[in-house]
Amino acid sequence: MTSPLNYILRNESWACKRLQPHEGKTVCIRIPPLTHFKMIVLANGELQNNPENLEADTTLSILPAILPGLIMHDESAYSGINISGDVLFAEDLITVSKYLKPNFEQALSKTLGDITAHRITRAGENFFQWHTGLIKNFSDALGEYWQEERPIIAKSNAIKDFSLKINELKHDVNQLEHRINQIFLKSALNNR
Repeated sequence: MTSPLNYILRNESWACKRLQPHEGKTVCIRIPPLTHFKMIVLANGELQNNPENLEADTTLSILPAILPGLIMHDESAYSGINISGDVLFAEDLITVSKYLKPNFEQALSKTLGDITAHRITRAGENFFQWHTGLIKNFSDALGEYWQEERPIIAKSNAIKDFSLKINELKHDVNQLEHRINQIFLKSALNNR
């Protein structure tokens, strides 16, 4: 898991420098229910799988539905990451992930030549975009299914309407309570 990531980090020296102050800190990345893994920051700013079960300094919880957005560096997807623990460490990790753009074409061109590397990279990007779109469409369809066909997720409009009705009911109950209190007060004054 860390080898390809460290390859990218080595080619982006700013990213390693950004992580170096966090040497020895551990991050746990959770993608429930799919997976979770821990990594530790090394002195040079690279990452290593955490073989020991050390307590994580920060945990980044990512819902599978936002993965396509994160992969495509969609700014709005990053707000869906739930952070617990060391917030500064988490923010540095997120910043690094936002701006890391691996240059596979350059790496391939060293061994395969420029034209072949360019074509392979473009084909990979097209396949990746198709795959990402497929995942997004599937997650959208699943969400719609859970809202419409098997309602286990409430629509935001339904929640707002329900909340408004509860507030109206509270208001009506308060008015009724006030009227009842006034009737009891008049009754008590008349009985004197």
